[in-house]
Amino acid sequence: MAGNTAGYRAAALAWLEQDPDPQTRAELRAILDDEAALAGRFAARLEFGTAGLRGELGAGPNRMNRVTVMRAAAGLAARVLREGRPDAGVVIGYDARHGSEQFALDTAAVVTGAGLRAWLLPRALPTPVVAFLVRHLGAAAGVVVTASHNPPRDNGYKVYWGDGAQIVPPLDAEISAEIDAVGRVDGLPLGKDWTVLGDDAVDAYLDALAGLPLGAERDVRVAYTPLHGVGRDVLLEAFARSGFPAPDVVGAQAEPDPEFPTVAFPNPEEPGAMDLVLALAADSGADLVIANDPDADRCAVAVPGPDGWRALTGDELGGLLAEHVLRHTSGDDRLVVTTIVSSSLLARIAEAHGARFATSLTGFKWIMKAGGPGDRRVFGYEEALGYSVGDVVHDKDGVGAALTAAALAAEAKRDGRTLGDLLDDQARRYGLHATSQLSFRVADLALIAGAMARLRAAPPAELAGRPVEAFEDLTAGVDGLPPTDGVRLRLGGDGPARVVIRPSGTEPKLKCYLEVVLPVAEDVAPARARAAADLDALKNSLSSVLGLPRS
Repeated sequence: MAGNTAGYRAAALAWLEQDPDPQTRAELRAILDDEAALAGRFAARLEFGTAGLRGELGAGPNRMNRVTVMRAAAGLAARVLREGRPDAGVVIGYDARHGSEQFALDTAAVVTGAGLRAWLLPRALPTPVVAFLVRHLGAAAGVVVTASHNPPRDNGYKVYWGDGAQIVPPLDAEISAEIDAVGRVDGLPLGKDWTVLGDDAVDAYLDALAGLPLGAERDVRVAYTPLHGVGRDVLLEAFARSGFPAPDVVGAQAEPDPEFPTVAFPNPEEPGAMDLVLALAADSGADLVIANDPDADRCAVAVPGPDGWRALTGDELGGLLAEHVLRHTSGDDRLVVTTIVSSSLLARIAEAHGARFATSLTGFKWIMKAGGPGDRRVFGYEEALGYSVGDVVHDKDGVGAALTAAALAAEAKRDGRTLGDLLDDQARRYGLHATSQLSFRVADLALIAGAMARLRAAPPAELAGRPVEAFEDLTAGVDGLPPTDGVRLRLGGDGPARVVIRPSGTEPKLKCYLEVVLPVAEDVAPARARAAADLDALKNSLSSVLGLPRS
């Protein structure tokens, strides 16, 4: 143990010599004799992958801090320079989390010091603005300093390439290798001549959103929350430019606040996160509730019903938005895309509208790579509240999705209907595709690896009384998709069912994605009740099989 202590202490002293941040230097000096605290920071390092970087703020290579960010920026710059474009540049944006603006400034200094151009956004802005500007400005890459909907103590580093989409293999490994080759950051050349973009850059994004397939109806009252994030001002302006009434905004969550004081987790999927906006909707007589996550790349929607307001699942909203987009576009080259863990409903919708359909691996980095020559992608979504409408942003865009959801609700209102009525229409037309998710949050990632190993070694013969008709190991690649860590179980019984199980790429969770498909008569309610019971039974059965505590 003493040897470990000495090694961690030596690493910490070396870190102190190069760290430009007085706050993390003070943190590190205070724990120089605490082996456990040092081990948490120096026994590992944050790995750079297809999600970029994400982790807890603090000193050391296993935390998000200025040294970690400067090394990432230097590695990214080195990989961009290999593109052979002397005028290559990087768009840099940031959210309102702790440290985000400083990390963005450090990135700009390192990138320009390496001889590249850098365009820095003028203030904390939604992530999709950066994804849009990468293509708009012809940049070689883009960076957003954000941890999306993670807890307040976290931050992250999201990287786009020149196509405006998130990086995928092997590019992530190539950038990671360049990061590994970076020496001390106090030896990096730092520039000062980056360009701070003006409001015209945001205007370009807003102008592009105005061209989405929104239809003509605008009469809809929306209650909205940005969940203490950066979405409010851009969303309000987007609504105004497209002719929608200004949404009512939750006052207690309107301003950016990195502490997210009114929610346990700043994620609209989490229980309780939308309570304030649902209360506002009830008081204001709203037709629709919309929530963005803190960097506004995700969009959640809730609708009124006979039993009060309820949040739509990501799959429900995905199906509604897809059908709206396909009604307002034309051409047999139209492509709609979703992921292997999302509902199978989208394939049915595409077929009914004469559109093309593709499935990708989980994540928008893969959604944006789906399809082939001649395909015109008009819509993509993933069940985790991510949607991309049209060709404005090659990533999920919570502002564009909010506009489209408002347009859809306005059309329904014109006809005396709600989004709940439209969901019932889809169930009658295509069958009820009911989905749900079960997750297991752990403190020790080895528990997830162990559960996956047990599952592969001894797959269950049945789940909730349904026979397992097919067990597919996704590490082998299925349906022409690249290998990924996960398994898919196809279940028999009365109506097809499916379960996909995979470790989360951004959180210490094992996630299970469930779907049951049931035929529907004129009255949808009995089918919904039966589907809910089937999904609950599958969750209970999976919990027993996996042997992990449910989140």
